[in-house]
Amino acid sequence: MAFLTLKIDADTDRGTREGVPNLVRMLTKYQARATFLFSLGPDHTGWALKQVFRPGFFKKVSRTSVVEHYGLKTLMYGVLLPAPDIGKTCATYMQAVQAAGFECGIHTWDHRVWQDHVRQKDSAWTQATMQRSYDRFNSIFGVAPKTHGAAGWQMNPYAFKQLEAFNIAYSSDGRAMLTESGALADPLAGPHRLSVQGSTLTCIQLPTTLPTLDELLGRTIDGIELNPTNIAAHLLKLTATPRDHVFTLHAELEGQKLAPIFEQLLQGWRTQGYDLVAMEDYYQYVKNQVLPTLPLSWAELPGRSGDMIMQGEV
Repeated sequence: MAFLTLKIDADTDRGTREGVPNLVRMLTKYQARATFLFSLGPDHTGWALKQVFRPGFFKKVSRTSVVEHYGLKTLMYGVLLPAPDIGKTCATYMQAVQAAGFECGIHTWDHRVWQDHVRQKDSAWTQATMQRSYDRFNSIFGVAPKTHGAAGWQMNPYAFKQLEAFNIAYSSDGRAMLTESGALADPLAGPHRLSVQGSTLTCIQLPTTLPTLDELLGRTIDGIELNPTNIAAHLLKLTATPRDHVFTLHAELEGQKLAPIFEQLLQGWRTQGYDLVAMEDYYQYVKNQVLPTLPLSWAELPGRSGDMIMQGEV
């Protein structure tokens, strides 16, 4: 049986309050496991407006209806409205996920700041920011975090070294390269270790191996424009041949307006014979395998603007 690991990023206050409980109910209905990764500090989603100068930003916004999915209020946080502290305002929602039996981990402190700036930051800033996330997670859940998944698939060498200091055994901070259709460009892509600044890290990386819904919606692939009525079928076509995958979804999307699509995917993956698991389950399966060690690399993916951490060719 092949594993399909479900990794859920909760980026915003609204996503944590509304999307996360919806996803818990849906996953429980289908007896699927998953890992929830939480943003633990301020919600500065409104600062995303600074991305208007990034190539491809307007194209992505027009395809994915950002206002519709995130809500106007969320897009004003940090601009016209004060940024709520998600770890304080949504702690009970996070604790409910833990109580329901799902794995919880760290996404970031401030999603917007991390995604936009971490690549240029120094060791002191990186360590201090990650320590705030670590301490906040501990205060909310009463245990140390076991896993991590970088916001926007953005890290720097100091951040990877900090995961080692935190004894994070497995993380999902990067992507596997995809073709225009969303298929894997390298059939050997998957779990690996990173070589950073001359050192091989012990933390096992579990890269996302499938395109996200917001990367596919509105794009024309093989002459077909992908929309809410056919996008699940397209993704299921990508997983028709069984192999291990990691799929990243968002509490703001699949937990809300795109929930019907995610339910189709859960049904389809069950039919295809996948074991729907959390990151901790997949880690237990691969931890004793001989995994490749690869250098830290960056690249763009179809449907998403800007470079992100990309698994090198195995």
